[in-house]
Amino acid sequence: MPAETSHDASRWDRSFFGHPLGLSTLFFTEMWERFSYYGMRALLILFMVATVEHGGLGFPTSRAGAVYGMYTALAYLATLPGGWIADRISGQRRAVLWGGILISLGEYCLAYPSLTTFYLGLAIIIVGTGLLKPNVSTMVGALYTPEDKRRDSGFSIFYVGINLGAWLSPIVCGYLGENYDWHYGFLAAGVGMTIGVIQYVFGSRYLGKAGLTSVGTPADAALFRRVLTISVAAILVTAGLALSGVLNVSAEGLSNVFGVSLGLVVIVFFGWLLTSKDYRGVERRRLWAIFVLFIAAALFWSAFEQAGSTLNLFAERNTNLHQWDSPIWGLFRASYYQSFNSAFMIFGLAGFFAWLWIRMGRYEPSSTAKFSIGLLFVGLGFAILIPVASSTNVSPWWLTLTYLLHTIGELCLSPVGLSAMTKLAPARAMGMIMGVWFLASSVGNFIGGRLASVYESFPLPSLFGLVAAFCILVSVVLLFLIKPMKKLSEGVN
Repeated sequence: MPAETSHDASRWDRSFFGHPLGLSTLFFTEMWERFSYYGMRALLILFMVATVEHGGLGFPTSRAGAVYGMYTALAYLATLPGGWIADRISGQRRAVLWGGILISLGEYCLAYPSLTTFYLGLAIIIVGTGLLKPNVSTMVGALYTPEDKRRDSGFSIFYVGINLGAWLSPIVCGYLGENYDWHYGFLAAGVGMTIGVIQYVFGSRYLGKAGLTSVGTPADAALFRRVLTISVAAILVTAGLALSGVLNVSAEGLSNVFGVSLGLVVIVFFGWLLTSKDYRGVERRRLWAIFVLFIAAALFWSAFEQAGSTLNLFAERNTNLHQWDSPIWGLFRASYYQSFNSAFMIFGLAGFFAWLWIRMGRYEPSSTAKFSIGLLFVGLGFAILIPVASSTNVSPWWLTLTYLLHTIGELCLSPVGLSAMTKLAPARAMGMIMGVWFLASSVGNFIGGRLASVYESFPLPSLFGLVAAFCILVSVVLLFLIKPMKKLSEGVN
């Protein structure tokens, strides 16, 4: 290798805060994808329940919760086939590119005021998210060798990108959507993703060989074409029957069917994964560790992801938002709360926890212990709302404290989970195992959305109390599993 090329490679390997320059490309790709996702999500359920006179869809809460839960669950569920497609067909790099393009197109569909384009936009975003989300994370791991001690730190920096986008988007999209027109907010989300795609294309040269290869066979490609053809045909036929009135289905009914199907997907997938002859010995034991972390993560996300559903409705209907009106930003809007979690993380907590884990040295808690702490804090976030849940004039500080506790919980679980998946997964199934991590988010998002469906029919103190109790109970159970999990993980903390 020529000296100049070697020098450039060495410089690029540490030119982004001591990390490979390719991390910057993936950092900003994920930042703009999360800007798009969380900006739209901050408005989604509010847009659906808003009256037609106020520019919304006029959905009852039961329908809005069903649509919201099914959409967010499908967005994460799509990461399973998205990971497989990248592993076997396209490679991660092309999957991320096409995912970003599709997400942009989906957001532009939402920006057009039509019920048809609303559902079409959600469907396109689901496919795009499935292609982009698991594979951009996998590419971060591919920037480092297995022995590189910068890996966890790299994922922490990557996680800052996620939260930077998630912090800015509810403010920008929420301001446009709630103050001017809902569709302007969706348009801003589409523009953000488009910027992300452009920088990804120009920054791809810094990614080296990460994400370029796939391990598929001609049989895999043929299977993909058959499944794609059947899926497109089924969608077109179903859509045609629904639009013609021949097939009369409700959002609530579809959501119920989807919930059962999602449960079956989890059972069948893990049943196959844990009994497959392709994985034996250390790999098999580590897959069992992944399964335990999956269960804990799914419950965590079922509580945490109520930020966009139940807690979003609580902010709009039960919180005294006018207490924080200001001549500077005008009326304080419910969607702005969606930025609090990321604001807490960026402006102090993320850096503190990164320092804390290093400072603890050999006393640093294991991944299982961190999961336990995460569940405890997300449960406490709901527990503190129980005394005020019946009020319709709650101080905004209550929700602020809830989001603070949830942020602490997330920092104990989410970046740890991402890193653990890359270390526990068999190398030949990395994309698929990252899909498993997002499958947990799918299950959690579905439950969180469906809980919003009973917002008006179930006493809020009981609803919040039930969520808090389950999270805290599982937190305690995980404490007793710390030692068995260390054995299953075979040296992976």
